[in-house]
Amino acid sequence: MDKLKPESIRNVVLLAHGGSGKTSLAEALLFTSKTVGRMGKVDEGTTVSDYDPDEIKRKISISLTLLPLKWQGKKINIIDTPGYSDFAGEVKAALRVSESAVVLVSATSGVAVGGEQTWKDCNDSGLSCLVFVNKMDRENANFNKVVEQLGQKFSNHCLPLQIPIGAAEEFKGVIDLLKMKAYLGEEAQEVEIPAELKDEAQTWKDKLVEAVAELDDEMIEKYLGGEEITVQELEKGLAQAVSQRKLIPILAGSALKNIGISSLLDNIVSYLPSSAEKVEKTDSEEIKADVNGSLAALVFKTTADPYVGKLTYFRVYSGTISSNTHIWNATHEAQERIGQLFTMRGKEQESTEQISAGDIGAVAKLSVTNTGDTLGEHGKKIKIEPIDFPKPIFNEAVHPKTKADLDKLGTALSRLVEEDPTLEVKRDTDTGETIISGMGETQLGVVAERMARKFGVGVELSTPKVPYKETITIATEAEHKHKKQSGGHGQYGHVKIKLEPLPRGTGMEFVDKIVGGSIPRNYIPSVQKGIKEQTQEGVLIGSKVEDVRIILYDGSFHAVDSSDICFKIAGAQALKKGLVAGQPILIEPIVNLKVTIPNDFTGDVIGDLNTKRAHVQGMNPSDGNNEVDAQAPLAEVQRYAIDLKSLTQGQGTYTVEFSHYAQVPVHKSQQLTAERQAEKEAKI
Repeated sequence: MDKLKPESIRNVVLLAHGGSGKTSLAEALLFTSKTVGRMGKVDEGTTVSDYDPDEIKRKISISLTLLPLKWQGKKINIIDTPGYSDFAGEVKAALRVSESAVVLVSATSGVAVGGEQTWKDCNDSGLSCLVFVNKMDRENANFNKVVEQLGQKFSNHCLPLQIPIGAAEEFKGVIDLLKMKAYLGEEAQEVEIPAELKDEAQTWKDKLVEAVAELDDEMIEKYLGGEEITVQELEKGLAQAVSQRKLIPILAGSALKNIGISSLLDNIVSYLPSSAEKVEKTDSEEIKADVNGSLAALVFKTTADPYVGKLTYFRVYSGTISSNTHIWNATHEAQERIGQLFTMRGKEQESTEQISAGDIGAVAKLSVTNTGDTLGEHGKKIKIEPIDFPKPIFNEAVHPKTKADLDKLGTALSRLVEEDPTLEVKRDTDTGETIISGMGETQLGVVAERMARKFGVGVELSTPKVPYKETITIATEAEHKHKKQSGGHGQYGHVKIKLEPLPRGTGMEFVDKIVGGSIPRNYIPSVQKGIKEQTQEGVLIGSKVEDVRIILYDGSFHAVDSSDICFKIAGAQALKKGLVAGQPILIEPIVNLKVTIPNDFTGDVIGDLNTKRAHVQGMNPSDGNNEVDAQAPLAEVQRYAIDLKSLTQGQGTYTVEFSHYAQVPVHKSQQLTAERQAEKEAKI
């Protein structure tokens, strides 16, 4: 593509809940702009946007995709995004590098699940918007109902800029309310407005003109004075109102029938802000889109491929990046060599010599650069604020299928975490499991498939074991004498200990109170080692022992038969006896939940939390939503992402963090102990 000024670039993110037709719309935009020669189909796995094997298999978008095209001499970087909450990180990245959004709404289902989140994303990111009412060719399509819903749910600043001609099988085209012209079919043939729609079109135009005029002092004077406002004045006023987010135009069309698509492209160019209008703020200064300014670019996506290597996507806010040069990674304070630059269209890479301010590009095989890093110039202390990715809330345990898979597991997981910042991997030292955390079950299922396909690592996922722990409830004493005689040197070690319960979260304490040499000093570390090893396996279900003080106060030894191993065994066995005598209990992790839900679902969500042994601690109303604060046992909410999605039709979100350990109810403890005993017997 030719080099363009920031004023000629539009970075536009497509947003909607899954199933609204974003990918089909992206395909129609590429086809209408003659960027591609034929329209691919999601069902056939032939779209430019959904090219990943996982996307083709599942028929959903999983990753954001760049789809640059040209229209009326302008470059439009369309960014197609996933519609499912499991892949919210991709949406966050796309929002961060866009100035504007096209929000899709289905003409049949209206403002559906996830619509509120889409609107919140736009508001939080300060994006100018157009609404595109898609699927006007479908049965039960109802444009006016969707317009009414948009006004009720989001803003009375949502007003039609177009109205459809017909609906379902009768859908033929759209009417432009500013120009008062009709455009029919895929070719957008300009004709007069059908007679039966003239009154309706005029009514909507009057509302639009009044709304635009109200935002401009000169225009409102003309309007109130009865003077005619020209189309050019209205277009200029509307562009300013959209840029300032004071009006949100509503358009209509059908991606599959390719009707209304050229009008959408026209309106993107006419009314959505250019990249020149994006001012990026840092701690020290404001960065404006100047191709000759100091370099400032943000890395917003990284893909890891075992064959091609790492591919880094970036948005340039100021300056220019050239192929085969060196740049400075301001985040890691390290130099990077830039090889060949690319503009990406789906999976296709088009080589380019430069990526300038306002534009988006990619480069392969950077060594230290990760998602969220700032690329700039050495000596310039500019750091662009990184992307605020959502924290992972859903955990799965990862089990390699074979020894070979185990050897490659660590490398595969680290590459995938590098690719997706919403993933985290950790080793749970209490259960011994490798835990992968993400946004939901579907996302982690995709991760498992990618490990097999991209890195040849076969894994199985399961619900993680709960890291229960064991402790005692009363102080007690115990002793053990390890004594064996079998010819030659015997074995002798004798230990006496006291056990005392400690407050939750204290951990383990070992206190040496040996006096008078009843146990020689050189054997005390062995006693402590035996006790420490035994704390890794309690007496109820074999969990780690916590919150106990162990006091070594007496014992005895044999001058010939005592050894380190004897006292290690004696220490471990004494602790085991002491735990049994100390009225042991199970304790379990309790987590803090902050659940954000639409008001309508509050009763259902609280009722469900009550079945999970949760304690609701408060509710805070906010913008039509309720924030519910609760504490619940981890064991009850490990699959909460799935439950909440079902309860709230996908509109609920939550965060989770560890709070403390608390006693497991008696009936639950008995159940866990019985299960543990059955497992041990099954192994015999």
